[in-house]
Parts: sequence; structure tokens; C-alpha cells
Amino acid sequence: MYEQRQRADALRNADKIVRAAIAILRERGPEVSLEEIARHAGIGSATVYRRFGDRDGVIRAAFETYFAEEVEPLVVAARDAADPGDGLAGALTAAVGTLAAHHGLLKAARQSGASTVDIAARFMGPLGAVLDRAQRAGQVRGDLVVRDLAAIVIMALATAHSSDPAHHDPRRYLALLLSSLRPSGDVLPEPSADGILRHDDPERCPPA
Repeated sequence: MYEQRQRADALRNADKIVRAAIAILRERGPEVSLEEIARHAGIGSATVYRRFGDRDGVIRAAFETYFAEEVEPLVVAARDAADPGDGLAGALTAAVGTLAAHHGLLKAARQSGASTVDIAARFMGPLGAVLDRAQRAGQVRGDLVVRDLAAIVIMALATAHSSDPAHHDPRRYLALLLSSLRPSGDVLPEPSADGILRHDDPERCPPA
């Protein structure tokens, strides 16, 4: 019973730390220290080190938790949408909105070496089914591929900046990018063989 209680306490503490990191990074930006995260969680720094190893471990756990809870459900909503075109645009719009609002977490995740490429692929991959439905319905151009959706999110997020807390610029340029998805007689050039997201090139991770 004592060991079970210890495990339960450890899980609760880990959850507090992760959620404190998500909150404080959104509020104060990517430069917060592990000690500040611990204070925000109401937990001693030694406990944080013991559970996550270092600040980068906390950031990675926070980013993965945030992504699983806030971004991945958008894919489910898109797949369940009656209109695939609306579902696709809605998922991309909502993803850009929440990611722009967590600019500090995104930047910290990149700095810490969090696997943003893997996570982006995890999000965009299931949207392939929505894209296929939208193409078959004639709602978007037929030469789009899933990686184009990742590029749209990345390009829109590249316009996010701290002096635009309402995220007018990401919304504007996402709308512009989404308008380019409509069916067209023009043929897109072939993408590069390596793609825009590569595991061995951190500069190609989503910008922060």
C-alpha cells in the first residue's frame, strides 16, 4: 500500500511539474529556469531533477503532453467532419492558433532538442485521410501531399512574434495559404527528395 501511494504521489508530482512548465512557458517565454518551473509547481527542485533529469527533460515532457492534449484531438475532429474541406482547414487553423499561443513552449522545445519532427509527423500523418477525401470531393487541388500541410503550418507560425499577442499575422497568412489549396489548373513543382522536415537538420524543425 505504501509503495502504491508513493507511485501515485510521484505521478501527481510529475503531472504538476509538466503543467507548470506549459503554463509558465506560455506566460513568460522560453528562458525560464528549472527552478522557476519547480516553484510554479510548488515542488522542490530536487524532486524535479529526480523525475526528469534536467530542464530539457521537463521541456520534452511538457511539449509532448501539450501536443497530445491540444493538437492531436484536432485531427480527430477533422476526420469526423462531414465536410472534408472544412475539416482540413479547421484542423490547420486550430493547430496554428494553439501553437502560436504557445510560442514560448515551441521555442523551448526546439532549444531542448524535443522531437518536434516526429511529433509534427504524428499530427500530419492522419490528416492524409482527410486530404484524400477533400481531393476526391474536388475541394482542394489534387497534387497536394501531406507534407504540404506541415509546410503550411510551419510557414504560418513563422509569422508569429511577441508584439502580436492576438496572432493577427499568423491568422492572416494562414488564410492566404489556405486560399492556395483550392483546385487549380497550374501544376506544382515537385518537392525535394529530402522534404522540409528532416531528423538530421534542426534548422528545418518548426520555427519558434
